[in-house]
Amino acid sequence: MTDLITPELVVLDLVASDKADATRQIAEKLQAAGRVTDLEGFLKDVAAREAQMATGMPGGIGLPHARSEHVTVPSLGLARVPGGVDFGAPDGPATLVFLIAAPAGGGSEHLTILAALARRLVRPAFRQTIIDAADEAAVASYVQSEVGG
Repeated sequence: MTDLITPELVVLDLVASDKADATRQIAEKLQAAGRVTDLEGFLKDVAAREAQMATGMPGGIGLPHARSEHVTVPSLGLARVPGGVDFGAPDGPATLVFLIAAPAGGGSEHLTILAALARRLVRPAFRQTIIDAADEAAVASYVQSEVGG
């Protein structure tokens, strides 16, 4: 089974002008890893989902996500965004952005990932471990062990 997240899917210090830019930069990592086949098609699916309801969570979290025919395997891209990006959370910009990509035919896989991630994101220690991690490998290993199953 393919890991949900790998070091190649982590950006430690992302600089983005807005949520679309942040999402694009993370999605480009997914595409480079062969997990997204059509970047523009996938971004269109993410934007359509984002238009339904903001995906910002309290605590500085952005959780853009989509099921898409352009996704080959369930994947999680992650970026630390020191400058923050507005994902519509009531308490302000997101400094951690998790992009969940699930295949269109994957049933409830993305909801399972979303639920597992959401349960951990309410724990300050989970968020702090990601913020404090020294490198991409440490972030990916930690998140995979906590969320990847």
